Amino acid sequence: MNGTLSLSNIFSSANARSFAAPIFIILILAMLVLPLPPFALDMLFTFNIALSIMVLLVGLSTKKALDFAAFPTVLLLSTLLRLSLNVASTRVVLLEGHTGPAAAGKVIEAFGHFLVGGNYTVGIIVFVILVVINFIVITKGAGRIAEVSARFTLDAMPGKQMAIDADLNAGLINEDEARTRRAEISQEADFYGSMDGASKFVRGDAIAGILILLINIVGGLLVGVMQHDMALADAAHNYTLLAIGDGLVAQIPALVISIAAGIIVSRVSTDEDITGQMLSNIFNKTQALYITAGILGMMGMIPGMPNFAFLTLAGGMAWLAYKGSRKQQEAPTEVASAPVATVEAQEASWEDVAPIDTLGLEVGYRLIPLVDNAADGELVRRIKGIRKKFAREIGFLPPAVHIRDNLEINPNSYRITLKGVEIGSGEVRTGLFLAIDPGSISGTLPGVATTDPAFGLPAVWIESSQREQAQAMGYTVVDPGTVVATHLNHLVTQHAAELLGRQEVQALLDHLGKSAPKLVEELVPKMLTLSAVQKVLQTLLIEGVAIRDMRSIIDTLLEHGGHVQDPNELTALVRVALGRSIVQQIYGSVSELPVIALDQALERLLLQTLQAGHDSAGMEPGLADTLLEKTQTSTQRQEALGHPPVLLTPAVLRPLLARFLRRAVPQLKVLSHAEVPEGKHIKVTSLVGGAA
Repeated sequence: MNGTLSLSNIFSSANARSFAAPIFIILILAMLVLPLPPFALDMLFTFNIALSIMVLLVGLSTKKALDFAAFPTVLLLSTLLRLSLNVASTRVVLLEGHTGPAAAGKVIEAFGHFLVGGNYTVGIIVFVILVVINFIVITKGAGRIAEVSARFTLDAMPGKQMAIDADLNAGLINEDEARTRRAEISQEADFYGSMDGASKFVRGDAIAGILILLINIVGGLLVGVMQHDMALADAAHNYTLLAIGDGLVAQIPALVISIAAGIIVSRVSTDEDITGQMLSNIFNKTQALYITAGILGMMGMIPGMPNFAFLTLAGGMAWLAYKGSRKQQEAPTEVASAPVATVEAQEASWEDVAPIDTLGLEVGYRLIPLVDNAADGELVRRIKGIRKKFAREIGFLPPAVHIRDNLEINPNSYRITLKGVEIGSGEVRTGLFLAIDPGSISGTLPGVATTDPAFGLPAVWIESSQREQAQAMGYTVVDPGTVVATHLNHLVTQHAAELLGRQEVQALLDHLGKSAPKLVEELVPKMLTLSAVQKVLQTLLIEGVAIRDMRSIIDTLLEHGGHVQDPNELTALVRVALGRSIVQQIYGSVSELPVIALDQALERLLLQTLQAGHDSAGMEPGLADTLLEKTQTSTQRQEALGHPPVLLTPAVLRPLLARFLRRAVPQLKVLSHAEVPEGKHIKVTSLVGGAA
């Protein structure tokens, strides 16, 4: 019935695999407390030997460490299996050891009798040697390699991550492959860290083997002599051989597992397994083989030496060297065509000509977490918000910001580029907060003094614990992602005109054409070219005017485009149509507009200059210097009064003064009388060239 579990579902292959590990652990724990018959011990000891051999062979066949990622867990489970078998066999040895060497099963008897000839003194020596080899040589060395590998793997992770990101940004790999390579790097670090810890189990197992051997011998003598009235010599013979057999049957698999661990952590990842690596690295060196054969041959001719063994091996080495040299001589004919193929594959093509990103953000490697999608980088989300905000406020969708890492800049730095050229840079500190002084703070804070990269205000990098204190003192406290995002938003707004290319203008017209198709079709290309419309829109953006009201802009161009073709004149006409939004953008909804005006004498002089056919570039130097100096003074006075710096001029002079003052006084807005909407009252608070 539906909703019920049958036995076939429970013991299906998938479920059986998920139950395998818990069942194995339960069996190991059961062996620690439940008595096992000798036959069961024989089967389990044999399984332990087979498991160790299988692990060794798998370790030899791997091409890289992660091919056997389960090895640390296998190491732990095999150690637990050996220790539980030691406990189970110890119980049987102490209970039944008085009956003879076969009391604990045939496997322990074979290892205790046949392998050491029934001589327990030899058995003890062999056991101690095996423990020393395992504990001091193999396990200690493998543990040290795993420890160093884990440390270097962790240190190399940032560089590897940046290399993956660089390949991804360059288009050499896709997102799936980048994700796979990042996962491999993380797994590699986890593997060596686990191996560093798992090697301690093997070392503990070797120490436990020595203690279990001593306990079995001493305990066996006590049980045999005191409980079973055996002679001391008979008890020593039986229990010592059983203890040695038990120790050897556990230590030999432990030694095999330790060798597998050493092979796994000491190998270098290549496209070959360990056997292929050894054969290609040792036996392909024909010069070394020839020299070795010569040395063995000379040693074999010395009287008293085992001539047959040395000369036989010398001949084998010489034969291997000869075969290797023949293969190397034949190799050039097989690869002779390789250089031609390589040249053809590397031939330049138009695919190698990569377009320059319109907007770019380059970050140092310590700032990668801010822009890492996999780590849910906050800066990526902020940049998406910046583009939406820009589109709503300015009136068109800016190009996407291409983010990449740059190893050539300071690790804490970033660069903002426009068409491949840097337009701004800064430095932020991850983990800290930037406390910006807006000019009204009540005290100072300890920290790293700096300046706000967006507006140049004094600031200080502080710890997160100082955040509330800084806010209470009047600081504006922002995180590193906000610092970069604010700087990017400021620069994108400043360079809005350069971001409005023909492609963006066409996309803007296409978007408007969805709601008013006839309006757009009548303007472009019937009345004006796309370049002329782009020039008008760019000029508006240069002067800080948003182009959100595209319907008013198109209506004005349609009204005057038939008899006016100059983009500058069209811009002036569009500004008049947008006068209400321009004034509201500067002043808000106030009815009285405090402005800077021109002194009448200066205004007449400028009109004469314009009527003479001179633009701002041809203005007399003395007049230009005076105009610039007086305007800067009036602008500072206006800002000190808390008013927006706006210069009100006759319509004919507005383009001339706007172009002339734009670079020297960028915060000054230049309006014409025609752009001021009805209902607004003008209040002149300062005169350029005179007094208010």
